[in-house]
Order: sequence, then C-alpha cells, then structure tokens
Amino acid sequence: GFETVTVAEVMQAAGLTHGGFYGHFKSKDDLIAETLANIRVLHPKGATLADYAAGYLSEGHRAEFAGGCSFAALGGDTVRQSPEARAAMTERLRRQIARLSAIAPGENEAEKRRAAIAGWSAMVGALVLARISDDPDLARELLGDTSDWIAKAQKKN
Repeated sequence: GFETVTVAEVMQAAGLTHGGFYGHFKSKDDLIAETLANIRVLHPKGATLADYAAGYLSEGHRAEFAGGCSFAALGGDTVRQSPEARAAMTERLRRQIARLSAIAPGENEAEKRRAAIAGWSAMVGALVLARISDDPDLARELLGDTSDWIAKAQKKN
C-alpha cells in the first residue's frame, strides 16, 4: 500500500537522491496523486464487454499483482489518500467507464453506460475476491462465473 513506501525508497528506486524529491513533488501525497493520474489503464482488448471481461478475469491477470489492474490493487488504499489522489483515481474511473461503454451492450448511451458500470464493478470485485482467496478452485470459480454472468447479460441485450 501507499503507507509502507517511503520517499527514500521511491527515490532510490528512481536512482535519485532523497533530497531531489522535493524538486519534483510537493509532498508524498503529491507523488501519490501524480502516480494515480498516470498509471497504465487497461484498454478494452475485445470487440465486446464480454470479450474484455474474459481477458480481465483470466488466471494470468489474477496472478499479475505488480502489472495488473490498479483499481483492484489500489482501490481500498486510495480511499484513505488525499483529495487529489482520490480525484485522480476518480478521473481514471470515468475514463475506464467511457471506454467500456463504447463496447458494452445496449440500445442507447444510457443503457451502454449502465452495462459498463455494472460489468466493470463485477470484474473488479471478482478480481479482488479471487486474489484474496488462497483456494485456487474458489478463485477460478469467482473469475469464471463472473465472466460467464457478464457474457449472458450481454446476450440478453
């Protein structure tokens, strides 16, 4: 989480001195907000929301803690961060919903947005729960059943 990383560790990882930090950022909170604003977003890789869900809810993505979904990894910690960090994550959330709305089922923009929000919420929740579980069978069930549910919901539309 954010609290366990120190400014000194960040600067060391960047190959810079601790003293140089404040030439780039006002505070650790400023660094967190900038980081959240610039984290890689997983773009939809499928023609439909169901296609995207199938990739997102894969075993490989579940195991990819370092490079996987930042919403699933950092969502719980972001709630306790500065208003700027929360605003950065909120903006990323808006952009992700807009991206998914473009491939979501629905007869109009409102229905597509609703499907995108419901699907994204289910995906992130399932990924978090699957990562929490130390039972690989339960984790696979969480991922697979959620992916199947999204695919069936899409067919209804």
